[in-house]
Amino acid sequence: MKRSGILNAELSGALATLGHTDLLLVVDAGFPVPRTAHRVDLALAENLPDLRTVLGLIADELVVEGVVRAEDVPTHNPRLDAWLRERFTGAEFSTRPHAEVLGDLAREAKVVVRTGAFEPWGNVGLYCGVDAPRWFGGEGVVVPEQYASRV
Repeated sequence: MKRSGILNAELSGALATLGHTDLLLVVDAGFPVPRTAHRVDLALAENLPDLRTVLGLIADELVVEGVVRAEDVPTHNPRLDAWLRERFTGAEFSTRPHAEVLGDLAREAKVVVRTGAFEPWGNVGLYCGVDAPRWFGGEGVVVPEQYASRV
């Protein structure tokens, strides 16, 4: 049995498939998950599990280089935006129109994790990265410019 971390076998396995630049969406209970998506459905009931719990557990397992959310989040759900910025320090933040998050971005995601969240604009994309110090920290390795500040 696993000692810690994510115990859900499907979610743990899906996270293991992600590589650099892959997109993972963590979404609310009402998100229209595309039929073709690798869907991991964790929703049990209203706010079970909640968005922040799932995002926090995933953040403990993945290297996240980028966070994307609907352009409405900073103004219409500022507490979520502040929480994301605090939890994913060092990540590059971007926004997309809400309709794009529900459409094009959802189709681009390698994995979509549905939570039980009843939270407005509670759909967050995480772009996977690399652990720069471990990846580029070897002697004689040339560090790409975009990772220089992280090594």
